[in-house]
Amino acid sequence: MDKKRTISHYIPKIGKDLSNYSGKEIIDKLGDDVIRNVVISVLSGGNVRALTESLTRRRLNLSNASMLITYIHCLNNIEDFCNNLNDLVADELKNVHLDKESKIFLNWIIGLTGKGIQNVLRSDDTELLPYLNDLNEALQKSVKESINTFGEITTELIDKNNQKYFLKWPELLQLFTAIGTQTLSIRGSEKSMYGKFFEKLILGSLLTILGFNIRNESNKNISSKLFWLSERNNKRESDATVLLKPGVGARFDIGFIGPGNTEISLDKVSRFEREIEYGRQKYYMSTIIIVDRIGEGSRIREMAKAINGDIVQMSMTYWVKEIATILYKKLSYSHDLLKYTNEESIKYIKKCMQNVDMKLFV
Repeated sequence: MDKKRTISHYIPKIGKDLSNYSGKEIIDKLGDDVIRNVVISVLSGGNVRALTESLTRRRLNLSNASMLITYIHCLNNIEDFCNNLNDLVADELKNVHLDKESKIFLNWIIGLTGKGIQNVLRSDDTELLPYLNDLNEALQKSVKESINTFGEITTELIDKNNQKYFLKWPELLQLFTAIGTQTLSIRGSEKSMYGKFFEKLILGSLLTILGFNIRNESNKNISSKLFWLSERNNKRESDATVLLKPGVGARFDIGFIGPGNTEISLDKVSRFEREIEYGRQKYYMSTIIIVDRIGEGSRIREMAKAINGDIVQMSMTYWVKEIATILYKKLSYSHDLLKYTNEESIKYIKKCMQNVDMKLFV
């Protein structure tokens, strides 16, 4: 297949890079400073959803721009591209050597998200042709309706090389389909990905600031001032476990849960037993639940205290210091944060975060 006749040949590198990545790749994709600033803000009471929204918008804007550039370059370089688009995509998707990122991008062009492939096509390749026929028929009807409703329209685009591109209703509606699908797919994946990703970063950073060391091969036999982040292979396992000293530890569970989901918060409180066994030592475990915010009139705090657990709200500016206070009261663990005023504690957090290696947590 002539590469210049393929759509994937014209997908910008940044478009491919942003089409698909896992939580482990986020730091490399978005940059250490960007991610670090989000974590610092959350540790100071910032709303993680509001903060990650700016990251999502950045990805969307660049991805949408990449889709536009791909489309107009294909218009200019592939003969009768608009009329042959569906056939070109179908042929290219048959290429077993096509990279995953290009496949995702091509599916967006024909209106398919990952969920769409599962639900609309039922993950059956033989369903693609009937789907494309229906898509083409719907496009033709939409073009006629648009002309009848709004009249004929022509959009002129000029790129950096002064190359002109003329888009009418057929081209515009194809492009709108691709960008709309791309937007839906990215927003859906990022909500889940950022939640899980930042939960680990926030917990890992929090416990490092509080003076605990993440477990690794060199210290895995140590049972003092150590923590590890869980993979949730066991439904009763917490998001993080801290060993303060032989016989004493704490469990942490985190969730970006709003005031309307107190029943989930309660489930988090009641999930864990009060003891664990690590090595040959049994540990008394205090439970600390970290949520975004608790609604007015909620009984969740009283319920937590009834089983000797504590709930902390990330929406509170000085919640990190609150956790240090809980560890002191429950486990007699004294940390430097307790010596500072609330305002000074924020400065301390920012200073400590500069030395935290966040890649250890993902």
